[in-house]
Amino acid sequence: MNRMEALIWILLPGFTAVASGLLAWFIMQSRMEVALALQRERMAETKGALDAEKSALGASLDTALRAAEAVAKQEALEHFMDELRVEQRHYTRENRTLTKNRKTLVLQERMYFRNIPLSDWVEHEVTVDEGADVKRLVQDMTIFDKGVVSIADAAPTKQLLA
Repeated sequence: MNRMEALIWILLPGFTAVASGLLAWFIMQSRMEVALALQRERMAETKGALDAEKSALGASLDTALRAAEAVAKQEALEHFMDELRVEQRHYTRENRTLTKNRKTLVLQERMYFRNIPLSDWVEHEVTVDEGADVKRLVQDMTIFDKGVVSIADAAPTKQLLA
């Protein structure tokens, strides 16, 4: 038994060391899994808060972008409309026949963008009675709502093209 006893005393410390090592490994593995689970929980909470903030910020950012786009479009349209103008010229024409004289007012209007004509001269002809107010007729006949620039009041054509 001596030999068996010596073998047990040699193997017992080795077996105890291996068992202690396995026990320490299982305990450390469990602690690592708990730490990892806690870290995943914190990460999920942080990600959820970040997603909530991002969606709230995204909605407000989308709203702000749409509002800014609408304002920019409105300003561009107003700027374009400010660049439009109407030139107007008028004269009277007399048609004489054997029996009567007929006097007509001819009004011509043309729309411009800056100094570029957008339309050809639009002409209106109205029969004028004796003693009628020609200036009032001209104001009433305009087809454009925007302010009209009379060709007589406009600068010479060299300045228009500049």
